[in-house]
Amino acid sequence: MSVPLLEIKDLHVQVEGKEILKGISLRVEKGQVHALMGPNGSGKSTLSNTLMGHPKYQVTQGQILYRGENLAGLKTDARARAGIFLAFQYPTSIPGVSVANFLRTAMKARFGEAFQPKEFRKTFKAAMAELGIDEGFATRYVNDGFSGGEKKRHEILQMKLLKPELAILDETDSGLDIDALRTVAEGINHLRGPELGILLITHYQRILNYVQPEAVHVLINGQIIRSGGKDLAHELEAKGYAPYEVLKEPPKEIVSK
Repeated sequence: MSVPLLEIKDLHVQVEGKEILKGISLRVEKGQVHALMGPNGSGKSTLSNTLMGHPKYQVTQGQILYRGENLAGLKTDARARAGIFLAFQYPTSIPGVSVANFLRTAMKARFGEAFQPKEFRKTFKAAMAELGIDEGFATRYVNDGFSGGEKKRHEILQMKLLKPELAILDETDSGLDIDALRTVAEGINHLRGPELGILLITHYQRILNYVQPEAVHVLINGQIIRSGGKDLAHELEAKGYAPYEVLKEPPKEIVSK
């Protein structure tokens, strides 16, 4: 039996003494896209930050296994170097740092001695061309004055160059108009492949019209209370989260796969 790329076992997390995640279990294999859906305040961003090792989020019970290894005690930068990537809901601007310089530094940190500075410009330009990004993007300051769509496209460009094994996309569709959403979805689909596992965290079903997941999970009050196929996302779109919010404990027959 193969070792899953990401395996979360009975994960409990608290922030400032308050329990937010209350026993999450989830498996993501390489080559799969898993969508995690839930209303505001359900714990979606808490999960993404915990997976990335944010020190504010304290694991009180359970395990996070990445390629079979426990991530406990591993700092954020070490997780990133190991191939875990987090796309933020609200990417931070970095005035004075160009996109090209930012990505060159990130690639050096990710790949170490395998990084070839002489090849960077060629690789960088090729990646922008494949994603339909204008070359003028390279000299702009990171997320400074970017539109919502440009910020998300920049993260897709990061993913392409950094080649993560696990990508956590935290509400990457937030605040996008329909054209920007389609562009970002095309970028995600461009990067899909047998070596990449994706946890796509979203509030709405609309991005799943373009990015087809292998599984959909419903997160309510810090617990995954239902898992299913892509049809589950359409059910949520039609009925909303209200039918699930009355459930305090996950039904026994529902198992996250």
